[in-house]
Amino acid sequence: MKGEMIVGGLSASAADVTADAARMGPDPTSKEAELLGRLERLPFTRWHAKARVVMGTATFFDAFAALSLAYALPVLIGLWHLKASQVGLLIAAGYVGQLIGAISFGAIAERKGRVRSATGAIALMAVMGVGCVFANSFWVLLAFRFFQGIGVGGEVPVAAAYINELSQAQRRGKFFMLYEMIFPIGLMLTGQIAVWLVPALGWHALFMFGALPTLVIAFFVVRLPESPRWLINKGRLAEAERIVEQAEASAKRAGKVLEVVPASTQPTRGGPVTLRANQKTRAAEVLSRTFRNRTLIVWSLWATSYFVANGLNNWLPSLYRTVFHMPLVDALRTASLTNVLQVIATLVCAFAVDRIGRKSWTIGSFLVAGAALAALWFTGSTSVWVVVVMGSAAYGVIGSTNTLLYLYTPEIYPTRMRAIATALATSWLRAASAAGPALLGIIVESGGLNTVFIVFAFVCAVGAVAGLGMIETRGKRLEQIAS
Repeated sequence: MKGEMIVGGLSASAADVTADAARMGPDPTSKEAELLGRLERLPFTRWHAKARVVMGTATFFDAFAALSLAYALPVLIGLWHLKASQVGLLIAAGYVGQLIGAISFGAIAERKGRVRSATGAIALMAVMGVGCVFANSFWVLLAFRFFQGIGVGGEVPVAAAYINELSQAQRRGKFFMLYEMIFPIGLMLTGQIAVWLVPALGWHALFMFGALPTLVIAFFVVRLPESPRWLINKGRLAEAERIVEQAEASAKRAGKVLEVVPASTQPTRGGPVTLRANQKTRAAEVLSRTFRNRTLIVWSLWATSYFVANGLNNWLPSLYRTVFHMPLVDALRTASLTNVLQVIATLVCAFAVDRIGRKSWTIGSFLVAGAALAALWFTGSTSVWVVVVMGSAAYGVIGSTNTLLYLYTPEIYPTRMRAIATALATSWLRAASAAGPALLGIIVESGGLNTVFIVFAFVCAVGAVAGLGMIETRGKRLEQIAS
């Protein structure tokens, strides 16, 4: 019957969700529980696809902005006669900006909403990208990259919280990871575009290519519906219901049946899974007794995975050019291989993560990447092709966990603090991403390239140990995980 919801051979009328909420009695959270139940039963529709595509496009250009400097540096090193320590400082400046942006826009997202915060971050990223086009010295580019980093750092964690909050428990891993794959695809295509663009039109064109479309995307992002979960948390139930009704109407137009939430997604302590309205955001709560352990674990994961990944990804183009003396085009093309492997690993992760779980994938990726880097140190780094194969493989594997952490981190916190908690966690990636390239610059300048790989292998081992403390979130509703 078209008005029924079917799961495992059982059926219930569309009114059952409301009736169940009514039987809860005078509990003020009954309306919130009803709306959450309606969100969970939504099948994937054009409504979800639009949000994923629009926000995903913004994330694509976020990735492009984050990595574009790496492919401009092989030219800038010769043009401006940059030292290795200056290269490390240029890379680090963007990540320091990202750290500030993640915390600032994460806080804005909790107060003003996910969509408004993401729009502001995207607009700032675009404007500062235009500024990079006109930079004519090391210090001017450093300043623009710092401020562009604020926008880059602000968009990704807020977008991650937003997409997580639109997802259904049973398919959240695949739904989110397929969205988040746009980031490694962005990194991959940055390299491919740079191979053509930089030799033909110069390094300025690379920044222009990323900045102008981003300005346009900001106008599409601001028109997206706000997260119903955020609206419920703020007590704006009428607005939340209108958005849920739009999603249900999209399902109806597509001829899809609304599903009953499977029993396995219900909490084990009894009672309905609810989201209480008007709960205030307190950033310090991430270190409260309830959340302290999961916070310290996830911070460790962000720091270790990105220390390795961005240390490799930002430096490899320049290493191929300056240490191994590859021609510019060959250096850029070879460096882009790392991002191709990341896309492949992330795609495998997207289809496996709801079956094997977040914890197993994370620990396994750290172990595999660490083994590859340790093998590279053991065999030496005198051959460029040994570095290409082992370094790219290590980055590709650990890069899938970088993406997975954007799924996992928003899952383990309640709506009232999801964006700011995710932003605080990603601030550790910014700090580690600034430290990794800067440290690598110092080591390379002192002639100790081989030392870098054993340091990275050790950091991978630390990440694997941290992964043992993860809680498993697959198949659970967001409200259940955070309870």
